Amino acid sequence: MIDRTPPEVQLHVNGERTTAAGGGIHEHIDPATGEVNARIPLADKRDVENAVQAAHTAYQSWRRTAPAERRRMLDRLADLIDENADEFARLGALDNGTPVRAGAAFPPLASAWVRYYAGWADKITGDVDGNPIENGEFNYSLREPYGVIGIIITWNGPLISLAMKIPPAVAAGNTVVVKPSELTPFSGELFMDLVSRAGFPPGVINLLPGTSEAGNELVTHDLVKKVSFTGGPATATKILEACAPTMKPAVLELGGKSANLVFPDADLQAACAHGVYLSIATLTGQGCAFPTRMIVHESIHDQVVETIKAVAATIAVGDPMDPDTVTGPVVNSAAVDRILGMIQRAQEEGATLVLGGKRIDRPGFYLEPTVFDNVSPDSELGQTEVFGPVLSIMTFSTDEEAVEIANATRYGLSGYIQTRDLQRALRIAAELDTGEVLINGAANLAVQRPFGGIGLSGTGKEGGRAGFEEFLRLKGIGVKL
Repeated sequence: MIDRTPPEVQLHVNGERTTAAGGGIHEHIDPATGEVNARIPLADKRDVENAVQAAHTAYQSWRRTAPAERRRMLDRLADLIDENADEFARLGALDNGTPVRAGAAFPPLASAWVRYYAGWADKITGDVDGNPIENGEFNYSLREPYGVIGIIITWNGPLISLAMKIPPAVAAGNTVVVKPSELTPFSGELFMDLVSRAGFPPGVINLLPGTSEAGNELVTHDLVKKVSFTGGPATATKILEACAPTMKPAVLELGGKSANLVFPDADLQAACAHGVYLSIATLTGQGCAFPTRMIVHESIHDQVVETIKAVAATIAVGDPMDPDTVTGPVVNSAAVDRILGMIQRAQEEGATLVLGGKRIDRPGFYLEPTVFDNVSPDSELGQTEVFGPVLSIMTFSTDEEAVEIANATRYGLSGYIQTRDLQRALRIAAELDTGEVLINGAANLAVQRPFGGIGLSGTGKEGGRAGFEEFLRLKGIGVKL
């Protein structure tokens, strides 16, 4: 029997839990059924104040905690995530409709991110700058934590977002206050249970769903020294405006309209399967880095369209709790209306509907996997992030045209290349205006590789050494000899 019972969601502040929040209640709707399945307490300005003060107090001792001890706690947290993988998959289905089959991949990925940054905790080094014998001064630099980090995450991948942001921040010696989306509260609840079991001191990691007022208080609080945000450009703009008066730094991981360039010499079956599943099936297309624009050489266009149509038609849409389900619902009814509106306008603008395009007649928020051909690069569908199960196909005739189409958006998060010609792949990778390029099916979100975009896709990096150094600031020191 399928267990749809969600955990009780609480505010986690200074090692204590409470449902007595001042921001009211959010009724969480199960995307698979369209029915309310939980009441989520929301933090207000006062709750955020308490959390920030607790994090600031904890920072005074956490920054002095032995790096090996910080590493030990993070390694323990990674172990606990692995031990609770099945429950995280179940909660992901309740959070936003991620099928348990797909959700099973996220706990191992999350624990990998935690372990990676655990390994950086005892590798913070400074530098000696110049030769003191030559200039009569001893100059050196220190990498120091900021203090309290304000973290705001979106709803499409709550567990992996927590794993991408919290471990590097606390490994570097910072403390954090996290505001998750009220749309996906359940994964965070289990995550905080494991934080407690891993032995983190009170106040080091605090988590509280909240209102927009709570988010603004977190961003503008004087004791919050840096902000890390995942979400959309509109909210990111407000965050930058709020940070501007005090020049507070921010890492912004935003949206994308990633191009997938398919050349005639590519393994077309593999390229089409990769493109379809990563743009339509995975998270029902609700991912910022997905290759939602497939830009195909004109000589293979017809073959690619037929292959994509055949692959997309096999995608099993259904209850996310069913282990045979490949793709589930979108997050809520507002998303259904927004995506259907874009599908209708795309047809009005002349794009050819190859497959799908309709809402599925069943309870919950289900849409058919949808494919468009003959999409104009400068149309709404060619320029605007859909965040739903919609793939756009365009064509090119020369390598130069392919790059021009790929770069002709205000986004710049990820780029994809499908070709057996490595020389071409590396040349074009250098020409794409993106934060990362993935060639021939390279995995998304590899922890050792920096992730983060340019333009409307944001600023700053998560992943790799660069993602760790986002949470350290550099101080230079000079001593006259």
